[in-house]
Amino acid sequence: MIITDTHTHLYSEAFDEDRTEMIERAINAGVSRFFIPAIDASYTTKMYELEAAFPENIFLMMGLHPTHVKENFQDELANVESELAKRKFYAIGEIGIDLYWDKTHLKEQQSAFRQQIQWAKKYKLPIIIHCRDAFDEVFEILESEKGTDLFGIFHCFSGTLEQAQLAISYNMKLGIGGVVTFKYGKIDQFLNQIDIKNIVLETDAPYLAPIPHRGKRNESSYITHVVDKLASLYNLSPEAIANITTDNSKMIFGI
Repeated sequence: MIITDTHTHLYSEAFDEDRTEMIERAINAGVSRFFIPAIDASYTTKMYELEAAFPENIFLMMGLHPTHVKENFQDELANVESELAKRKFYAIGEIGIDLYWDKTHLKEQQSAFRQQIQWAKKYKLPIIIHCRDAFDEVFEILESEKGTDLFGIFHCFSGTLEQAQLAISYNMKLGIGGVVTFKYGKIDQFLNQIDIKNIVLETDAPYLAPIPHRGKRNESSYITHVVDKLASLYNLSPEAIANITTDNSKMIFGI
C-alpha cells in the first residue's frame, strides 16, 4: 500500500523539534510520497533542505500563498519566477484566494493567482489551489483560464457537491484531508457521489488534524485516518483507497 500526501508543510516550525522522527513515522505508516507546497520566499531554503534530507520522498512545489500576498507581492512573485527558471518543481502552489483573514488585498491576490496560473501553463505544471471564503472569486478566474492546459488540485476542498462538480469541470482533483472526518465537516455527506478518480489525499500538516487528533498538531502519518474514512464512504478497502488516490496523484504530478 502506497499512500501519497499531496499537501503537507513539513518545513513548518511546528516540526522543528522532531521533524525527522515525524517523517519517519509517516514512512513507516506507508506514506512514501510527500508533496510540499510553498508559502513565500522565507521558506525556500527550508524546503530545499527538506528535499536534500529525503530525496526519494519529497517533491517540491513553488508559489506564493494568497495570505502572504501583501504590498510587496511583486517582489515575492519575482522570487517565484526566478526559482521556477532554476530547477524542476512538481506544481505551482499553493496559490489562490483567501478572504477569511483579510479582504484588503483582493485585487493583488487575484493578480498573483492569475500570474501564477500563467506560469503553470508555461511550465506545463499543475496548480494547487487554496480557497477560503472565496469560491466565487476563484471560479471566476478558473473560468477565464480554463482549457486543457489548466489542471491541478483544489486543496483542502470543503465546499458543496455543486462546487465540487464545478472544480472537477476545470480539470481539478479534490484534495481531501482531515475535514472529511469532522462531525460537522459536511463533505462526508456527499463525497461518495464524486468518482474516486477525482480524489487525492492530503493532510495540510501541521493544520487540520483528523479525528481522533483534532485540535492537535497534524502530521503526515495521520493521513491513515483519512484513508479509513474514505474506505468506509466508498465501501472499498483502505489498500484500494491508498492505491487509487496515489495513481490519481501520479496523473497530476507526473511522477
